[in-house]
Amino acid sequence: MTAPMVVERPEAKPSLARRLGALVAVGIARVLATQSPARICRVLTGVGAGARPADYGTALAARQAVTAVSLTCRGARGCVPRSIATALLCRLTGTFPTWRVGVRTIAPFAAHAWVEADGVIVGESMPAGYLRPLLSVGPGTVTGPRRVGWLRRVGGLRGSGGLRGRGVPRDEGVRR
Repeated sequence: MTAPMVVERPEAKPSLARRLGALVAVGIARVLATQSPARICRVLTGVGAGARPADYGTALAARQAVTAVSLTCRGARGCVPRSIATALLCRLTGTFPTWRVGVRTIAPFAAHAWVEADGVIVGESMPAGYLRPLLSVGPGTVTGPRRVGWLRRVGGLRGSGGLRGRGVPRDEGVRR
């Protein structure tokens, strides 16, 4: 498999208002992309609450606007901020796509983040079954390994606080 050596040109030039919305979404997404998976899921779950499911056309237009304003989101390694910004931009229209993070099912192993609408991956040329989702956040839903709580218990999330706040008493003899 070959990797593209040139960043794709944006397919459409969105209106000024759409570009401004996309710039705001990209700025928020770039900050959010540096956070833990649990925090990203919590934020997107809150943002997607009460939204209608996005259709393919709306999600594709949002993705195109995001890639038109951000070189990072257009690049091969910009999948996390691109997918978050696409979901946030869709939310400005009252809809929300399904945001997913997963892995390739075919070698070489790689993680990827994407959005889906109407059950189809938006704006990416990958065959069905090529990606296996591990985390999903849709309009009002979140799915994944025990809703990402398993990462907290094994110490994989920064600043998670461990088991405090879950009814487990703190051991007074241990210094923290």
